[in-house]
Amino acid sequence: MLKFIKHNMAGIDGVEIYPIISMLLFFMVFVGMLVFVMKLPKRKIEEVSQLPLDNDNN
Repeated sequence: MLKFIKHNMAGIDGVEIYPIISMLLFFMVFVGMLVFVMKLPKRKIEEVSQLPLDNDNN
């Protein structure tokens, strides 16, 4: 199966850039989420952590 895919991909010009782009995209999303979580106020984290236990039906 891998030989079939590898053979088809070899015929595409510039195909070697796609793994680099996907790795950069993954890294940017991961770092973005890490920065977002680190900047979140502790009060907001505490509020969100209590949501599953909240019995208020608003």
